Amino acid sequence: MAAQTFQQEYMQMPPITRAYTTACVLTTLAVQLDLISPFQIYFNPDLIFRQYQVWRIVTSFLYFGPIGFNFLFNMIFTYRYCRMLEEGSFRGRTADFFFMFLFGGFFMIIIALFVNLVFLGSAFTIMLVYVWSRRNPYIRLNFFGLMNFHAPFLPWVLLGFSLLLGNSVIIDLMGIAIGHMYFFLEDVFPQQQGGFKVFTTPRLLKTLLDPPPDQDDYNPLPEEAGGFNQGLGPRPDQQDGDQ
Repeated sequence: MAAQTFQQEYMQMPPITRAYTTACVLTTLAVQLDLISPFQIYFNPDLIFRQYQVWRIVTSFLYFGPIGFNFLFNMIFTYRYCRMLEEGSFRGRTADFFFMFLFGGFFMIIIALFVNLVFLGSAFTIMLVYVWSRRNPYIRLNFFGLMNFHAPFLPWVLLGFSLLLGNSVIIDLMGIAIGHMYFFLEDVFPQQQGGFKVFTTPRLLKTLLDPPPDQDDYNPLPEEAGGFNQGLGPRPDQQDGDQ
């Protein structure tokens, strides 16, 4: 019964969220079982451009560290905010959502060329959190019963929590910066006088990924206020070049 329930829940996940979270879990399991090593998948520009190990561009976004509390915290945040975005403001626009993945990944890689970062998944998660928070400004959240605030403050609360833990905030700042860049170019600038759409999703992606207009079989997650049980909790792990 539990396996059947899990299968039903898994198949109800929207496609991009299902593909990304599955890839993260499988990559972590492969490392945990010693099928691959973290040294084979981390971001290394020299190995990418000189030895053509181009898979590192993708795998550096899929590994959040060994299985444990840190991994679970990251996966909860990744799954929840990725799914709420895909089923919320990107509902029926799978191609646009995937294009946001490409946008975020591209600029994170550019920054990572100049900053000593080896895994970029945590920054990508913060970007998802930032975009969701700006598109849901009136939702109230609760941080472990300690404080209440509106959604746009969530990325900054996480950054402050990272500071309290003594972690590097470079990853948080990268995710916030790129998330803000996407939000501004996609939601703010086109609405201003003389504004226009800077980026347009390629028609090929829309043809391949967008569902038929009458397809609506998702079971969206509730976007409501809450504490850790609603997906709001500390994200303690920070993957950077010092780890």
